[in-house]
Amino acid sequence: MGDRRQVGTVPFEEWQRSVPRAIVADPLWRMEVYRLSLYAADIGWSDVTALTRDRRTLALSTQLYRSLGSISANIAEGYSRGSDRDRVRFYEYSLGSARESRDWYYKARHVLDHDVIHHRVDLMSQIIRSLLVIIPAQRGRAVHEDRAPYDADDL
Repeated sequence: MGDRRQVGTVPFEEWQRSVPRAIVADPLWRMEVYRLSLYAADIGWSDVTALTRDRRTLALSTQLYRSLGSISANIAEGYSRGSDRDRVRFYEYSLGSARESRDWYYKARHVLDHDVIHHRVDLMSQIIRSLLVIIPAQRGRAVHEDRAPYDADDL
């Protein structure tokens, strides 16, 4: 996805080199979806700033900034949970925030550059697809239980 990440912003690979060592050293950093969502929140700063310049999109900018920040924050929270059920719940929150962010970006198309919108919608869609793979995998691990013997005659 190299070139798609570079539209209207710092290229993803270059951005990764700018992230503080304390974040990169955390095992959470190995999750690509976390890296992408942290990147999305970081590059979204300039988008939100542009949206605040137009009174008509002031509320939109606030919603976009909150939803962008929520994606990586919930992935981090879920990653830190001890049970699969808790982890899945936070990953689902991230999924909702990613879809919300994509929705806000679509609505921002009247103010932000076409290439920026295309890039951000693609990035949100990649994050959504990743979470749609992670969530069922985590849920599947949580659901595996031994089957109890059941005999109707015992009733």
